[in-house]
Amino acid sequence: MKKSSTIFLQVVIVLIGIVALAIMIRFPLTEGRAVNLDLFSIYSDPFIIYGYVVSIAFFVALYQAFKLLGYIGQNKVFSLNSVKALRTIKYCAITLSISIVMAASYIRIFHAKDDDPAGFIAIAILATFISIVIAAAAAVFEKLLQSAVDIKSENDLTV
Repeated sequence: MKKSSTIFLQVVIVLIGIVALAIMIRFPLTEGRAVNLDLFSIYSDPFIIYGYVVSIAFFVALYQAFKLLGYIGQNKVFSLNSVKALRTIKYCAITLSISIVMAASYIRIFHAKDDDPAGFIAIAILATFISIVIAAAAAVFEKLLQSAVDIKSENDLTV
């Protein structure tokens, strides 16, 4: 892969992180029940705090993808560091999918009777599906890369 392609993808990852952070800061202020609340009340809401804690896994996965692209740009893709980055991405995606299902279950069980949770649950199902696909792809790439690293280390020992 050309260095310009990896740099472009790294810029895209940084932009995704910036947009996600902006949404996390701005969305609680525009949410329906937060209209008449002060800033402390908005950001001390347990569900908002849960979203911020869970987002740590998302940003860790973005950082690991950024590092993985750096390894690819340096032609160090067949290294243990790349395998570790993919493993971390896999675990972050699994953590995100479990956390999203927990949040959707909470909303489904404890929603107000006059509130309709269908939109949130639909988005949660979509996000869970995306996280599972990312975890599966990372697991496949991790196994392929691990076997390539093992073959490379065996060849280095015989030479």
